Amino acid sequence: MSFISALANVNIKGKFGNHEGKNEKDLIKISEIKNLLIIQIVQYKNSLISYENIEIDNLKLNNEPLKVTSNDKTRILWSGPKNWLLISKKKDLIDNILEVFKESDFAITDLSHSRAVFEIEGINSKEVLKKGCPFDFSTLKKNNSLNSIYNGIVFTGDMLDDNPDKIRLLSLRSFGESFYHSITDSSLEFGYITD
Repeated sequence: MSFISALANVNIKGKFGNHEGKNEKDLIKISEIKNLLIIQIVQYKNSLISYENIEIDNLKLNNEPLKVTSNDKTRILWSGPKNWLLISKKKDLIDNILEVFKESDFAITDLSHSRAVFEIEGINSKEVLKKGCPFDFSTLKKNNSLNSIYNGIVFTGDMLDDNPDKIRLLSLRSFGESFYHSITDSSLEFGYITD
């Protein structure tokens, strides 16, 4: 059985919107991201284990709101008190996660195939997101995350960089196409390129 991406028939390569006469680096870049390991980690309320001592891919769990700990391959997003979202390019990391997080203390859920994931990059990325999301994007900095809505679609945002702004967006797979179209529609004003 092969995995079919959530945006397989939606993400069309090209330039769209107000792109004529603009330098390509000034356009918003929208890219689908595939083959990620996405794991939700939740510590049970009755667990007495200290999560501060646990490491995955040399990263510790952080319990500071909106903060992300990361290295080149893995990012751990704070999702709520004792609740994290691990996103990694290392698909084999699942074995280590299941070994480190004991099922008596943590709920581990593999969300990899249940999410549509794409990145939006460029100087106007936050302007696009402001069009459909009530979050105060002036507070969003590199290695911050958010859980919010965009035109009624629940999503998670992960600020990968801020020079230029690069934000990874995750939504439920079933809303992926609608979310992607909402973002690309809001990007037409600035011009965008897809790959």
